[in-house]
Amino acid sequence: MFDITEIAWWNALYQLVAFGVLLLLLKKFAFGPVMNMMETREKHVADQIASAEKNREESEKYLEEQREAIQAARMEAKEIVENAKKMSDQQAQDVIKNARLEAERMKDNAVKEINTEKEQAISALREQVSTLSVLIASKVIEKELDEKEQERLIQETLKEVGGNL
Repeated sequence: MFDITEIAWWNALYQLVAFGVLLLLLKKFAFGPVMNMMETREKHVADQIASAEKNREESEKYLEEQREAIQAARMEAKEIVENAKKMSDQQAQDVIKNARLEAERMKDNAVKEINTEKEQAISALREQVSTLSVLIASKVIEKELDEKEQERLIQETLKEVGGNL
């Protein structure tokens, strides 16, 4: 029979050699590809993290640029509104000024026209008074009448002339 100690050593040595061969085989065919796959996966995750960090930084930069652009647009819009308000105020003042000048000019023209017509009316009235005076004088000269008759004649002439006015 076999000695128990002898079998255990051979068996242990056999198992150690088999374990070593198994480790070499695993290292060559399993651990190598698994480790390569793990390294590839680790590199891919690291690249994704770096890319995400880069994208986050770019997004924050873009967001800040957008905020600045919005602020600039608000300031520009405010300036445009203020300029438009100033221009409209100036135009309103110009319109009022022009309207006042036009009204003053029209008033002056109307006063001149009224004065001209007044002068023409006074001139016409003087002419008619002169004509009346001459007419009355000629009628008085034609007829030597008493005072009542002269008064009646003057009133009659005035009525005739008054109807012609």
